Amino acid sequence: MSEVKIDEALWASSIFPEGMVVRWLVPDGAMVSEGHAIAEVRIEDALHEITAPRSGRVTVVASENSVVDPGSLLATIADR
Repeated sequence: MSEVKIDEALWASSIFPEGMVVRWLVPDGAMVSEGHAIAEVRIEDALHEITAPRSGRVTVVASENSVVDPGSLLATIADR
């Protein structure tokens, strides 16, 4: 199983310590391919796509409109 976390580098130019999960591009339990965009996170005025680090089944951990910090766990991806 792999963890999908928000890259701390996205906060490199941000003055705010947190962001928000805007929406999931795939439903909970969906099969995804490595590199596929699975969620959008807003940090200040910038919208960032989060991609799957590997192929497998997504389990959403952070729901839409959740406040997230650098390195927060968004989801897990398990083997098919």
